[in-house]
Amino acid sequence: MAEKLLKRSEVPVELTWDRSLIYKTDDEMHKDLEKIKTLSDKIVNDYKGKLNNADTIVKCMDDFIALIKAMTLVGNYTSLGVSVDYTDSALLQESNKADMIMSDASSKISFIEIEISECSKEVLDEAISKSKPAANYLKNILRDKPHMLDAETERILAAFSPVMNAPYTGYETTKMADIQFPDFTVNGESHPLGYSLFEDHYEYETNTDIRRAAFKAFSDKIKEYENTTATYYQTNVTRDKLNSVVRKYDNVFDYLLHGQKVTREMYDRQLDTIMERLAPAMRKYARLLKKIYKLDEITFADLKLPVDPEYTPKVDIKAAKDYCMKGLSILGDDYVKMVEEAFDKRWIDFAQNIGKSTGGFCASPYGKNSYILLSFHGEMSDVFTLAHELGHAGHFKACNNAQSILDTEVSTYFVEAPSTMNELLMANYLKTTNDDKRFRRWVLSSQIQNTYFHNFVTHFMEGYYQREVYKIIDNGGSVQADTLSEIFKDSLKKFWGDDVVINEGAELTWMRQPHYYMGLYSYTYSAGLTVATSVARRIEKEGAPAVEDWKNVLKAGSTLDPMGLAALAKVDLSTSKPLNDTIDYISGIIDEICALTDELDK
Repeated sequence: MAEKLLKRSEVPVELTWDRSLIYKTDDEMHKDLEKIKTLSDKIVNDYKGKLNNADTIVKCMDDFIALIKAMTLVGNYTSLGVSVDYTDSALLQESNKADMIMSDASSKISFIEIEISECSKEVLDEAISKSKPAANYLKNILRDKPHMLDAETERILAAFSPVMNAPYTGYETTKMADIQFPDFTVNGESHPLGYSLFEDHYEYETNTDIRRAAFKAFSDKIKEYENTTATYYQTNVTRDKLNSVVRKYDNVFDYLLHGQKVTREMYDRQLDTIMERLAPAMRKYARLLKKIYKLDEITFADLKLPVDPEYTPKVDIKAAKDYCMKGLSILGDDYVKMVEEAFDKRWIDFAQNIGKSTGGFCASPYGKNSYILLSFHGEMSDVFTLAHELGHAGHFKACNNAQSILDTEVSTYFVEAPSTMNELLMANYLKTTNDDKRFRRWVLSSQIQNTYFHNFVTHFMEGYYQREVYKIIDNGGSVQADTLSEIFKDSLKKFWGDDVVINEGAELTWMRQPHYYMGLYSYTYSAGLTVATSVARRIEKEGAPAVEDWKNVLKAGSTLDPMGLAALAKVDLSTSKPLNDTIDYISGIIDEICALTDELDK
C-alpha cells in the first residue's frame, strides 16, 4: 500500500534540494532584487533613446547581461521554493513579489530590442562584431523585427507578463493546492491518493482492482475541477492567438514555432508520422500486456503495467546513484563527477510531500548548479528519471560554461535530446551487464515503458491533441471542458484503435500536464528523442568519435538552431529518415520483447 503523504516540514532534509547553493540566505536574494530595480533604472537612464551606434549598444548589452543574470537567479530561487510546496503561502507571496519586480524591470527595458531593430544593418553588424556575448542575441533581433511592435506597446505587454502567465499559475495552484484527494477503498482496505502517488505508483500497480479503482477515484476527483481548468486553458490558448494576431503572424502555429526555429513541416511531420507508423507497434505492445495479465480487456488505465512485475528491481537512492554514475560513464570523467556532485551536494529533491509539483524537471540557473525535482519511489523507473534529468543538468553545465547567458536558451524542439539520450545510454549499459534473457527483456521493456512510452506516446498524444485545440482557436472558436475531453478521447481512439478500451476518465488526461501551458512543447519530447535515438545508436557503433560530437552539441547552446545542432551530431532533420528509423527501432524492441516472452513462457 502507498504511504501517506507528508507535509513538507516533515520531510528529512537529506531528501530535499539545497537552495542555499544559489543564495545562502533570503537576504542575499533580496539584495539581488534591489539590484534588479537599480540596474533596470540605470539601463533606462543611460540608454533609452540613445541606442543608435555600435559602442552604445555594446555597453548596453553588458548591463543587460548583468540584469538577466540577476533575474535568472532570483527567478529560479523563488520558483524552486514554490515548486516543492504550493501550500506554503509565504513562499507563494515571496515568489509573486519577485515576479512583479522582475516584470516591472522587463517592462522598463523593453525599449532595447525596438531601438536596436531600428538601427541600420551597418550599425548592427559593427555591434555584432564588437560584442561576442550578445552577437546571436542581436542577430535574433533582426529575425524578430517583422513581428515587433512599437516601444510603448512592447513596454505595456512586458508589464502585463504576470497576468499573461496567470493561466499556468492558476492551473498549478488548483492542481497542487486546491485538489485534495480522498482515500479510496478496495476490498475493505483503504489506500491514500495524491497526484504523485497516482502517476508514479498506482498507474504501475499490478493489482488490477487497486489500479483501476485508483484510476476511477483520481479521475472522479479531478473532474470536479474540469471547468476551472478548462477556463485557465482557454485563456492560455486565447492569449497565444491574440499574440499571433498583434505580432502579424499568419497563424498561431507560426507564432508558437517561431521561437523554436523549426518549420511547420517539421512540426506536422512529427505528429502525423508517429500517429501513422508507431500506433500499430504500440497496439501490439498493448495486446502483449493483455496476454501477460490475462485481462478480459485492456483499458487506458492498464497501459503503464510492467511486462515482468516480479522482476522489477527495487532501488534505494545509493543504488540509483551507482547506476547513474556507471550508466553515464561513457560521457567521460567530468560528467561522472557532475553526477556524483548532484547526489552528494543536494541538487536533487527526492521527497514525496503534500503540495509538491508532480513529474520531474531540471532547472539550471546560469553560473550555478542544476536543481532536479522528482518524487522518488525506490523503483527502477526512478533511475531512468534521474538519468533523464541529469541529461538536462549535463547539457546546461556544458553550454552555460561555454556560452554567454544569452546563448543558453536552447530551442524546445531540441532541449529534450540530451535528457532522453541519457535514458538510452542507461538502457545500453544495463544490457551489457547481464546476458540473462529475462533480464534483457526487463531492460527492453523499461525502454518502452520509461523512455519511449512517456515521450513517444504520452507526450505525443498531448501534442496531437494540442494541434486540434489550436486549430479551433486559430479559426476563431473556443474550447470548453466537454470539447477538450472529446478531442482528447478521439485522439486516444485514433491511436489505440480497437485494441484498447478508452475507459471513462481517460479523456481527462488534458487536465494532468503543465506542458499545455508552454506553447507547442509536448510534441518536442518525441523530436528530441528522435535525435537522441539516432546519436545513441551511433555511439553504440562508433564509440569515442560520436561521444565527442555529442559533447560539442551540448556546448553549442543556442548558437545553432535545432537542425544545425542535429547536423553537428551527424543527424539530418531535413528529412523524415531519423524519425522513421526511430519508429523502426521502437517497433524492433517491441518485437523482441514479444519473442522473448514467448521463449520464456515455454
